[in-house]
Amino acid sequence: MEMEKRLMLELRNRKASDVKELVLDNCRSDDGKITGLTSEFDSLEFLSMININLLSVSNLPKLPKLKKLELSDNRISGGLEVLAERTPNLTNLNLSGNKIKDINTLEPLKKLPHLTSLDLFNCEVTMLTNYRESVFELLPQLTFLDGFDEEDKEAPDSDPEADELEENGEDDEDDEEEFEDELDDEEEDEEGEDEEGEEEEEEDEDEEDDAPQGEKRKRDLEDEGDEDDFDEEDDDE
Repeated sequence: MEMEKRLMLELRNRKASDVKELVLDNCRSDDGKITGLTSEFDSLEFLSMININLLSVSNLPKLPKLKKLELSDNRISGGLEVLAERTPNLTNLNLSGNKIKDINTLEPLKKLPHLTSLDLFNCEVTMLTNYRESVFELLPQLTFLDGFDEEDKEAPDSDPEADELEENGEDDEDDEEEFEDELDDEEEDEEGEDEEGEEEEEEDEDEEDDAPQGEKRKRDLEDEGDEDDFDEEDDDE
């Protein structure tokens, strides 16, 4: 499903300004960029865009209340300064499974003062020597990197908000199927109307062809009689 269509699904019966949680996982981005998401979503606190073939976050609108951003399993390799400019209150950022190769790529995140958790699983940068020490040194505001703090203590497992969002995600999948079914039904209704119109025209033609031969002959004779009367009038003149 395309990102804009998915947004229509998420927005049914709601205003963009009322949405606090938005899950757009597995939809299709437009040429690797975010589409349809605007600054009208100014109440958004959680945004998930996992596995949407995203190359860049350059089109991310300003989301002043956003705290958690899920961007795992995309193809982002840089341009993170946009996050510092447009999500100033971000606390949790997941960039796992992206194309982050260098520690310096993360430098713009220094401008996110509230960032406490960063995930970079399955990024090439995690293979660098002294990776963890370098990231904690670069981003002193961080508490957890890849689920562990600087002393290798694991982050708390239980996150009621995350559990609730996961449940909502399952509901969203059901809603998405229902929404697609509705769109398919509308298209089928339109096709059905066109077919009915064609069938009615064909029936009218068949009725004319199926008329009894006597009636058809009578009509033809009447038409010829009218023409003869018209010719006689012309002769009298």
